[in-house]
Amino acid sequence: MGTPLQTTITHLEMLSEPRLPVAPTPPGKYALMRAEKPPIHFYRYLYNTVGRNYHWVSRRDLTDETLSFIIHNDDVEIYVLWLNGSPVGFTEIDFRQMPDADLCFLGIIPDYIGCGLGRYLLCEAIHIAWSRGPERLTVQTCTLDHPNALPLYQRHGFRPYAQSSAVIEA
Repeated sequence: MGTPLQTTITHLEMLSEPRLPVAPTPPGKYALMRAEKPPIHFYRYLYNTVGRNYHWVSRRDLTDETLSFIIHNDDVEIYVLWLNGSPVGFTEIDFRQMPDADLCFLGIIPDYIGCGLGRYLLCEAIHIAWSRGPERLTVQTCTLDHPNALPLYQRHGFRPYAQSSAVIEA
């Protein structure tokens, strides 16, 4: 077992598609591509690399079978941001509970944080989510996430609607 860490989770929602300014495009050769039914090892690489410093644990100990059941569902979409041929971040959007859509995960690999890629990825994720016609888009962040996560979500139209506390095993 890991070290128990106390965190405050902020639950946010967006009830209509925002009018967002165009996010600056990443420098260099970039692509945002949907990873349709990605190999489990590749998903784990993205999840663990992006989430390591922020104590992402919800998917860490899932069996390959359980994880595959989630991420290979047709209503779960995973997009990988590539820059100059390397993966630099990803987002996962869950449409299984429509008319609510959930932005489950969004993050940038540590080597690329601070380059504006998170803002670009968030804008694209919001656009993708609303293109499926939900009535509500949700996301959550916690006090263990990057300190800019909550302000970034709020600047892009998400509004807090609840807070909760949790203890995670890091």
